[in-house]
Amino acid sequence: MLRGKRGLVVGIANEHSIAFGCAAKLRAFGADLAVTWLNARAEPHVRPLAERLGAEIMMPLDVEQPGQIEAVFDRIAAEWGRLDFVIHSIAFAPREDLHGRVVDVSAEGFGQAMRVSCWSFLRMAKLAEPLMTDGGVLVTMSYYGADKVVNNYNVMGPVKAALEASARYMAAELGPKGIRVFAVSPGPLKTRAASGIAHFDELVEMAQGRAPAHRLVDIAEVGRVVAFLVGPASSGMTGDTIYVDGGLHNVA
Repeated sequence: MLRGKRGLVVGIANEHSIAFGCAAKLRAFGADLAVTWLNARAEPHVRPLAERLGAEIMMPLDVEQPGQIEAVFDRIAAEWGRLDFVIHSIAFAPREDLHGRVVDVSAEGFGQAMRVSCWSFLRMAKLAEPLMTDGGVLVTMSYYGADKVVNNYNVMGPVKAALEASARYMAAELGPKGIRVFAVSPGPLKTRAASGIAHFDELVEMAQGRAPAHRLVDIAEVGRVVAFLVGPASSGMTGDTIYVDGGLHNVA
């Protein structure tokens, strides 16, 4: 389904990451991948996974370091000359701001959360645009807390709301070039990133109790949906937030 497609996957931390679940399914459907890791400390955990995926491009990417986003896209341009999709699966907020009330968040913490979690997606879209000469797909990861108040999700709620709004505006702006944009909203998953949320175990227990099937989704289920969005079967869709949460968002 995706043979001949080439794409960038950002956000793999380990084999339990949502980004890895997406990368594994994209590769299984035939896509060629470029994979990044955060820094030298993360490389020993991510490089073996990238090699397992047969990634043709592997390199570091810390979106807070000047020039690193541009370096990734420069290499893709030099080695591939084009790009078909980008999977953006990164988010961050300083612990003291993430664990506090929204009204208490510091300007610095809010700015950092927005830069890493939202602005970086906008910047990647800007750099991907000239490489998507035959159209393409941009996908980012959101959460139900963007739309409803979720206990302990705190400042990441407004940040993810901004991310989903950005995806809609990007879809409108890039649509004439055949570039489609999506936010995918999984249910709570036991990833390293999620462990930073206060009382995360309670959030998981709530999700399991309320979801129609009384279970969590897994990264493979998220990956299959992302592969569908990247593929031709979703050609009539763009700008949407796609929930992959076992129906949790539909239950009051």
